[in-house]
Amino acid sequence: MTLKVAVQMDPIERINIKGDSTFALLLEAQARGHSLSYYTPDRMAQVGDRLFARVEPLAVRDKAGDHFTLGTAERVPLDSFDVILLRQDPPFDLSYITTTHMLERIHPRTLVVNNPAEVRNAPEKILVTSFPQLMPPTLITRDKEEIKAFRAEHQDIVMKPLYGHGGGGVFRITRDDLNFGSLYDMFAATFREPWVIQKFLPAVKQGDKRILLVDGEFAGAVNRVPAEDDLRSNMVRGGSPKATDLTPREREIIETLKPALVSRGLIFVGIDVIGDWLTEINVTSPTGIRAVKNLGGPDAAVMTWDVIEKKRKSGA
Repeated sequence: MTLKVAVQMDPIERINIKGDSTFALLLEAQARGHSLSYYTPDRMAQVGDRLFARVEPLAVRDKAGDHFTLGTAERVPLDSFDVILLRQDPPFDLSYITTTHMLERIHPRTLVVNNPAEVRNAPEKILVTSFPQLMPPTLITRDKEEIKAFRAEHQDIVMKPLYGHGGGGVFRITRDDLNFGSLYDMFAATFREPWVIQKFLPAVKQGDKRILLVDGEFAGAVNRVPAEDDLRSNMVRGGSPKATDLTPREREIIETLKPALVSRGLIFVGIDVIGDWLTEINVTSPTGIRAVKNLGGPDAAVMTWDVIEKKRKSGA
């Protein structure tokens, strides 16, 4: 089947195609003969209950520095597409949330991947709290006394912004760290939302595993090992990708999550696991497709389009 596909993403000229999962999804869609169009969120317009965007026909090539060609921009109703890939990166702010409200107007007549209402209702560091049995001890707050009590109980903690991404603003605070007060003041001045405080997991030195799920099924994994001088394992922060297998605990985590992900229409998801503990469920713009494939793992882009085509064929 041939589908009309639009991608809502950040400026395509700025992406690093070597590791970009959106680009991997676009390459696979094009290889299947689907027509591609491109727009950025600032080109959206809602008129009454109709949703439009200025889109450009898109062709992609796996060639660094020459990876795309755009056609002439045209204002079109977004419900004229069969599929829209919701793939702009966080920050998950009011601008991002507004686009989910707008896209909700056309989903599921036009299949939006992932379901925009559930992307809005299930930000990565909050959805995970629905599964406390899978998580390390976790606190979400901006109250200083709550954080002090949590630190006193667990001694060694990590603080990070609730809507952060890519490892930005992640700090480890040990029991005797005198920087806590200054760090609290900095967070209070920088972020209006609550923060995530978790018990520090020493197993992070062995890696923070990104596991890809497609319609709740395992679609590959990569172990991201942090640099010797850094807490963070994100590859954009210097983490090294390593091939990996699933542990029995990780298979248990996947099976536990599957019903919730499928029922919410979260087709392409990336979960993060440190040791035996689930730390995040990434649904906004998960990464890892190319890293997994480059290490000899499955191609999650193929699996994702298999699911999308099946849903479109069945009218789901």
